[in-house]
Amino acid sequence: TVTRGAFPPVAMFSLYLLFVGHNAPGGGFVGGLTAGIALVLLYAGGGVDRVHAVLSLPFERLLGGGLLLAAVTGLTSLFLGEPFQSSAILKAHPPLLGEVKLVTVLFFDMGVYLIVVGLTLALLNVLGAPPRETESGTEQLPGSRPVEPQR
Repeated sequence: TVTRGAFPPVAMFSLYLLFVGHNAPGGGFVGGLTAGIALVLLYAGGGVDRVHAVLSLPFERLLGGGLLLAAVTGLTSLFLGEPFQSSAILKAHPPLLGEVKLVTVLFFDMGVYLIVVGLTLALLNVLGAPPRETESGTEQLPGSRPVEPQR
């Protein structure tokens, strides 16, 4: 019961850490670790099924999307004639909000955030999966390769 109540504030705090990372302590890695803690809380309270009920994205997509976002953000500055991963400030004027400043480092941090959350999901998938029976009748842990019998 406690883990279900703790998940939303911890997840929101992870997003806060993500968005303030370029001006204060935090960023994509710390925010991703905090989101990973929130997912581990869900896992502790309801197993891997509870985690999948809340976050149904496959971890491969999170890892790939995060890596792609981080790489594209870093390479974009090269295509614009600046050094790799140079930071720029983008200013927008959405209605009702006034001027909003977006720093390009935020997009890199979002990629790192997705990678860390994806790795946490991959770990929870391996921990939560039951052992499989192999052809020889022995149990095999998920993610491991079968061991050949010695002759």
